[in-house]
This record gives sequence, C-alpha cells and structure tokens, in this order.
Amino acid sequence: MRIFSGIQPTGRKHLGNYIGAITKYVAGQDRGEAIYCIVDLHATTVAYEPPALRERIYDTTALLLAAGLDAERCILFRQGDVAEHSELCWLLSSVTAYGELQRMHQFKDKAAAQRELVSAGLFLYPVLQAADVLAYRTDEVPVGDDQRQHVELMRDIAERFNARFGPVLTVPSHRIPPVGARIMDLQTPDAKMATTGGSEQGTVYVLDPPELIARKLRSAVTDSGGEVARGPGKEGISNLIEILAAVRGSSPEAIEREFAGAGYGDFKAAVAEAVTVYLAPTRERYQQLRGDEPALEAVLDEGAVKARAIAAQTLAQVRDAMGVGPPHGSYVGAAG
Repeated sequence: MRIFSGIQPTGRKHLGNYIGAITKYVAGQDRGEAIYCIVDLHATTVAYEPPALRERIYDTTALLLAAGLDAERCILFRQGDVAEHSELCWLLSSVTAYGELQRMHQFKDKAAAQRELVSAGLFLYPVLQAADVLAYRTDEVPVGDDQRQHVELMRDIAERFNARFGPVLTVPSHRIPPVGARIMDLQTPDAKMATTGGSEQGTVYVLDPPELIARKLRSAVTDSGGEVARGPGKEGISNLIEILAAVRGSSPEAIEREFAGAGYGDFKAAVAEAVTVYLAPTRERYQQLRGDEPALEAVLDEGAVKARAIAAQTLAQVRDAMGVGPPHGSYVGAAG
C-alpha cells in the first residue's frame, strides 16, 4: 500500500496538526510505502516572503524528522523539486470541472481573506493537490476532517480521467483518524485550531515551551457546568476530552469515566501535564536538528530523487494516454 500526504511549510505546527497529521505520518512508515511532501508550491498561492518560505521549509523538515520520520523508511521531499507535480496539475485541469473548484470551502474562505489579490493559483490549489497525490498512484491519503472535500475531488478527477483516457490513475481513499481529527481552538472551541487566523492563546504550538503550553490549557474556555463530559453547549470541555484521549491513545468515553466527579480545574491540570509530556521529545529533538541546514537539505534532495523516479513514470503514462508529446516509449521523464 502506498501512502501520500502533503504538509504546508511552517514550523509553527500546532497540536491539531501534530495529532491529526504528523503522528499519522510517522505511523504510516510501518503501514506501507510512505511518501511525504512539503508543499512550497501551494504556499505561493497566498501572500508570503521568499526568504521566510525557505526558512519555513527547514523548520518543517526538522520538525517532521524530530517527530519520528526516518528518511530510510519514507520519502520526504520538497514539492518544488519535482516538476512533474506542476505539469500533471495542468493536464488534470482538463478533466476538472470549473464548478467543482468554485464550491471548494477552503477556496471560499481563503479568497475572502485576501485583500489585494485572489490568485488563479489559489483557485487551482485543489488540482495541484490532486496532482500531488495522483502522481504517486496513492492508495491512502491521511488527512484531517477539513480535507475530506479535497480528497473527494481527487477521486472525482481520477475517475473522470480514467473514464475518458483509460485506467491510468489510482483512485485514492482518505484516512481520517477517529480521535483527534478536529482539535478546536482553546478560546473559541467552535472554531478549529489553526496556524493562522486563530487566537494565540487558544493555539498550542508543538514548539511552545512547557510553561506556556500548561498556561494555555489551564485557561481554556469551558462552560458554566462542572461535569467532565461531552454534550450540547459543552464544546470547550469536549475539546479537552478529545485532546486528552488522543494524547493518551485512549477514547473519549474512557476519559469521561476516569474524570467522573472531578472538577474542571483538576481536569485541565491533567490535560496540561499530559500534553506537555507528549510534546517534549519532539521539541527537544527539533532543537538538535534545526541548526544543521545542509543535513536537512540533503534529506530533501535524496527524497526528491526518489519521488521524481515514481512521478515521472506516472506523468509519462498520462501524457501518452492524453496524446500529449511523443508516443509512448520515446518520452523521457525528469528521472532520466
């Protein structure tokens, strides 16, 4: 089984990213052939500073390695190093409906937040995302619940391509974790914890110092009741239950049973301690890795060579099926 996922380049990954995505990346190394991509091309679809983007690439690489990714057991690369992604995006745009892209929730949200320019790149973002996945004939895409719509679009694109040009592309399936799939902001628990746009006090970052993590969790918004249980009007305490269950590898029901009769103060303290211990090894390992940028670059370079070899084969078959370029057998992909 081949597993693929892309991650935005920012070192300020929060607890939701870590639980919902990064830990699943690490586990994927034991479940199949794991391919992970730091999506710098996607990052150019909104306002950014080029030097900062390069720094964030290294931040993210170091964080992923610190969390447990092993370059000997997975392929980790930078999206912009594999040109096949961009060409495949263009080719797949011919089997992507304009109306489908208009209905994408993330496009609507990000477009509304743009003050100067809503770029065509932002509109085509889901097609590039589909190219990322389909280039590797991916079987499984580990994602958070917010990416469900994008994976469904990938499936539609692959099925439409195969129906028109022949069975070339693998139709991927999403894998959404049952616990921790949607960690909410600690201060506004009706909104998802986010790297940008969320509240600073309500967002626990993986690299936050222990005392700051504890302070954020102890000040989390709950409700006027006192029962550690999920239910209507208890979004804040429900979020904390979900967090503790994910950190412990337990279930929300088990957490509710354990803290039956406990007050919110004691429960928040338990969550704070558990999260602090949970993130400590990754934070410490990150500090060891981040300073050696040549070593981080070497990991990305090696991963790009491996990724390019796979993506070039897919692109050659897509081109041939679509009648683009020379006939099959004479096309030479970037892998040589």
